[in-house]
Order: sequence, then C-alpha cells, then structure tokens
Amino acid sequence: MSSRPNVLVRLWLGFWRGVTALRMAVFNILFLIVLALLIGVIIRGGDKLIIEPDTTLVLAPVGVIVEEYTGSPIERLVQEALGQTVPETRMRDLLAVLEQAADDDRITHVMIDLDRLWGIGTGTMRELNGAFARFRETGKPIIAYGGFIGQGQYFLASQADEIWLDHEGAILIEGYSRFRNFYREGLDRLGVEVNLFQTGDYKSAMESWSRSDMSEADREASLHFLTGLWQEYLDMVARNRGMPVDVLVDAIENFPEHLARFDGNFGRLALEKGLVDRLVSRPELRAELARRGAPNDNGSFRQVAHTDYLQPSPPRIKPRDRVAVIVAEGLITEGDQPPGTIGSESTSRRIRQAANDDSVKAVVLRVNSGGGSAFASEIIRRELMALRDAGKPVIVSMGNVAASGGYWIAMGADEIWANPATVTGSIGVISFFPTFEETLGRIGIHTDGVGTTPLAGAMRVDRALSDELRSILDTFTNAAYRDFLALVAEHRQMSVEAVREVAQGRVWTGAQALEFGLVDQLGGLEQAIDAAARRAGLGEDFEITYVERELTGWQQFLAEMGASAMLRAGLDPSTSRLFSALPTSLRQTISEDLRIVFEATRAGRPGVMAHCLCEAPI
Repeated sequence: MSSRPNVLVRLWLGFWRGVTALRMAVFNILFLIVLALLIGVIIRGGDKLIIEPDTTLVLAPVGVIVEEYTGSPIERLVQEALGQTVPETRMRDLLAVLEQAADDDRITHVMIDLDRLWGIGTGTMRELNGAFARFRETGKPIIAYGGFIGQGQYFLASQADEIWLDHEGAILIEGYSRFRNFYREGLDRLGVEVNLFQTGDYKSAMESWSRSDMSEADREASLHFLTGLWQEYLDMVARNRGMPVDVLVDAIENFPEHLARFDGNFGRLALEKGLVDRLVSRPELRAELARRGAPNDNGSFRQVAHTDYLQPSPPRIKPRDRVAVIVAEGLITEGDQPPGTIGSESTSRRIRQAANDDSVKAVVLRVNSGGGSAFASEIIRRELMALRDAGKPVIVSMGNVAASGGYWIAMGADEIWANPATVTGSIGVISFFPTFEETLGRIGIHTDGVGTTPLAGAMRVDRALSDELRSILDTFTNAAYRDFLALVAEHRQMSVEAVREVAQGRVWTGAQALEFGLVDQLGGLEQAIDAAARRAGLGEDFEITYVERELTGWQQFLAEMGASAMLRAGLDPSTSRLFSALPTSLRQTISEDLRIVFEATRAGRPGVMAHCLCEAPI
C-alpha cells in the first residue's frame, strides 16, 4: 500500500496545478483576442473603399467629442474586438473629414446624424463652427437629422442648411448649469474627517467634500462665467440659423407655455418656431437623400461614413518641416499615464520627443484640463520652458477648459490662445487630506502608538490630523499659491497685485481672460498652429503631426491590462450594489469625484492640487 504525500507536498502540488491552469486560461484568452484582432484586420483590409460620384458623406459622431481617445491604442483595439468600444469621437478627425470632403468632387452632400452624439464642449463648438463655415463656402448642402435633439446636438445641427426632425422627435435646449454632489453630511455619517486647506475667495474645487451646499462666492463666480458661455452659444446658433437671438431665447425660456399651446407636440412646436425645417421619418429621409444625390443598391442613398472616408496622408520620403501638436487632456497627475490623463512623466516624454525631433520646428500644446496635481503641473511647465530654451517656439491652444493646473502648464508657452468659450483661470491651490479615525472607531478599530518626533506617524489616514501637520499644510498651501501668483505675474508681465485681482480661484471664459491679460489671443487650434509656424518662420509649407504615446510591446500591454483590471475591480465604486442601482450619468459623476480624491492622496500624503472642478458644460 503506497503512502500519500504529506500535507505540505499536497498543498504545493495543488497550488502548482492552480497556477498552471490560470496560466493556460490567461494565454488562451490572449490568444483568442489576438486572433480576433488579426481576423478583423484581414477582413477590413480586404475591402477597398470605392467612392462613386454623387455620394453623401455621413457625419455620425458617437458619444462625446474629445481631443484624444481615452486609453492606449491596444486597449481600444481589445475593446473593439470585445464589442466594448468607448463612445468617443476625436475632434481632429471631424475637422480633417470636412477639409478632405471640401475638395472632393465625389462628395456632393453632407448628412449629420445626431442620434448617437452625447455632447460637445464649449471650446469644441467654436472649433467646429469655424470648420463648417469654411466647408459651406463650397456650396455643398448639409442636412442634419435626429430624433431626440439636445443642446449639444442642436448646436451641431445648426451648422446644416436644413435641420430635419423625426415626426416623433423632440428638441430640448436647457441652458448651461453647474450642479454638483455635496458629500459633507454623508461623510459625517461615515465619520470621515475632511481636512481642507485652500487659497482664494473663489477656490471652490473641493467644496463638495467640506460643505452640503454651494457657497455664495462659488454661486456668484459660476453664474458669471456660465452666462458668458451661454451667450456665446446663443449667438452662434442664432447666427447659423439666421434668426434673431431673442426669438431663440423666447423659444427656450418659454418652452413649457409654447409646448402646451401645441398640445405637447414637440415636432410642430420646433417647426413653428423655426428650430427645424422639416419633419421626416427615417424612410422619408433615405428617399429624399436618394432623390437629391443618388440611390444605392439597397434602396437607400449613396453614402460613405466619415469613419471610412477619413484617409491618412501618405508618408513622405523626405518630410517637410513640421509643427507638432501635443494633446494634454484630462486630470493632471504624477507619473506615467495613458491618453485621456495628463501624466507628469508621460506628457513630459512627449514634449522631449518633440524637442529631439529635428523635423519639428515648433510645438502646439493643446490643453483640455481642469487641473490636478500642482507638482505634476510644475514639472510639465518646466519641460515646456526647456523646449523654448532649446529654440523651438511653443504655443498653447486652450480647448474646452484650461483652468487651475491646466492654466499652470500653459504658462510655459510663448503665446496662449483661447477660444472665447474656453473655461480658464481658477488660479489657486488647495490641499486635501481625509482621515478615517472616527470611521474605524465606529467598528471598534483604534490606532495608538509612539513616535520619535511630533510628525512621526502624522500622515496616517487612521489618525486625526495633528496641529503640527495642520500648520504645515496651511503654510505650504499659501506658499504654493504665492508661487502660482508669482509665476503668472512673471509670464504675463503683470504685477502680483494685478494677478491677485483676477485670481482668488475665480473662473473666467476665454473672452473674459483676454480682457484681464491672462491669454494673448482668441482663436482655435488652427490659428494656434499658424501662430507657431509664423514664430518658427515656416511660411505655409509645413506639415502638422501629432505626438502620440509610443507602444513598447507585449510587456507593456500585459501590464496595462492588469492595471486596468485592478483599477476597475478595486477602485471603481460602480461595482457595488448601491452604485449599480444609480443612473449611469450619476455613477460616472461620483466615480470621477472619487478618482480625483484617490489621485490626490494615493501616495499616502496630502494632495496639493491646482484643480477647478469646472469642466466646460456639454
């Protein structure tokens, strides 16, 4: 009779079998993903795009229009293979499509499909407004069509010669607002102590953690910049539609009374008020566009989607001098971050990449950020200064928002360009450090011990903030604010007192910031690129290139996959039962608030932040 292995051997063998099974499962999954990607590439690569005369270009933006996609290219490919594509559309792709179609005689019409668009930022609206104005000079008709058309969708629809609404559709334009979730009472119930240090009467970024309602200072400042953005929206839409602004305002502000007069019929109301030109169904839409252009073999109209139509420019054997565009979008954090987040290391690496490329003669930093880590912002600003010192002009182009830390990094440029509807300013600093000693005490967990100095163990989140650390944080926050003011004064050639007058954490529109000397020019990305080329003496013979993150192979891919999975499983509050019951938009809002706090304190130290939490409305 053979004896059984002892318990340690059995445990080891069981563990090893488990590891082997897990390894095989992981590599099988990876193999299937790679195989799906290869098959997709082969299938797509086998179909050559043929565009016939009288073709309609269909612009169908999906999700939110962004400066750059969120996540690495590999992550997006995997999501596409699994049917989990993030709903985003790059603004520069829409601009390129319009420019390409303007010179293409085969494209005779443009249709804007609004049904899958979620929203457009205020700065993006300005960029698109200029691009469509240039396209309309070709005389090619533009039709916009949608079912339920919200505020952002209606702005895009206003670019068209005609707006067609579904018979059962509706238009709802709400105006701009700034509502936030306030967590103070909830944190009190959980026993979380919020230790907040802030500078400036209007620096309200973290009020949602220290109050249960909006402060009067924040209410005043928010209404001021929102009113400016709203007037910008009304002026652009009314001008595009060829109607007086007061007619548009009446249709929006007295909407309930107008709708009651039309017995709740949204379509008839929109038609009567001149908000749309026709009420059509999908079949009627297809038939009319086929009549105006050309029918296809499927009983519809001859068409090409903008995602298929966009063709990359062929590479040149000897590239011309180039203006490089670096996108800085999202929360500013320390370290190496994927696209959609500004990392002190990853964004700095892109800047150095442009500095070391001899064909790049000038750089445009496209900023779309409400800020984040003050330390990371300063690292990026210094990288831009080093790029300037190397002799390459640097221009900052502000997108929807470039405030607080977003403004901090912009100061490293030779010139700052903002859209009139950019949200900027918010010059101020906050320090944030929550502690959970009371939370733990409620479940019987207490912290005690000894240290060799008054600061030893002071930054433990399970202990109350000591008077010594509170004094340090207060002093440091005020010093960081003084440094911020001094940097603005130096870069903008203003006195510190003049900067202080427009600082205090107050948020401004781009047009308001120009009046105060915080930016140099009003204009979009195209104007900023032209300014960079002029400073570099390039004339009109130059190329535009985007500096993207470089992939480093399968090792990085596997690391990113693992990190993403852990982040989703460990930090995303939407995995809890409570959050899964909330509407998606509310879950996303709370998740983003929590992410900012996690990023601010993830190193186990107080977060010193230059953030405005004032992202442009969409």
